[in-house]
Amino acid sequence: MKPDSAAFSFDRFRILNANIDCEDIPESIFLDFIPSGVLIESEKRFILKFLFTAKRDNKKNSTPFISINCEAAYVFKDSITLENIPEYFYSNSIAIAFPYIRAFVSTITLQANIKPIVLPTLNLTALNTLLKENTVVK
Repeated sequence: MKPDSAAFSFDRFRILNANIDCEDIPESIFLDFIPSGVLIESEKRFILKFLFTAKRDNKKNSTPFISINCEAAYVFKDSITLENIPEYFYSNSIAIAFPYIRAFVSTITLQANIKPIVLPTLNLTALNTLLKENTVVK
């Protein structure tokens, strides 16, 4: 008996824009994430939009020295509406995209001939509520 296929699959990841200030990299960094989503019902597609920033301090108005705006696309197996997106999708979609950001930051800083910035692995499940609240239908 063949097992059922997954409810959704990862389609692609891309960096839309990035800014990394390689001067005066601090020892401690403060990370911030702003996820949002667009559900395209007619295509059974979900676009995760993700703004990642790293700051030198945890003050709200401080300027980030790393700012990455990216998106990841996912395709659902069956027709989907905002109301029937599985709860686990929100946290899993972020967890699938974050390693791409980690790799990008490490690679760019290594290529810049500075001490590479290696972002920690993180449990980002707390962002699922924010993503759910910031998702719209197109």
